Amino acid sequence: MASMITTSDNPFDPFDEFDEWFNWDMVHGYNTPGLLARVLVTSEQLSEADQEADRERAIDDLVGLNPNGMLMKVTRK
Repeated sequence: MASMITTSDNPFDPFDEFDEWFNWDMVHGYNTPGLLARVLVTSEQLSEADQEADRERAIDDLVGLNPNGMLMKVTRK
């Protein structure tokens, strides 16, 4: 299952409308991909499965530490 992080007010689907989602995110000053990159600790030397597990952990950490409730995790099979 794939996961992405988004904000509750972003009207675009980060899976199907990534360019629109990204542009909206940046225009509104969130830089959610940059936030994820700052907390993601992984390595290309790890397997894809381990990299995905690290990404899931980072998304869960951000959503859990998000005091204003704006960040949310969306998943897709």
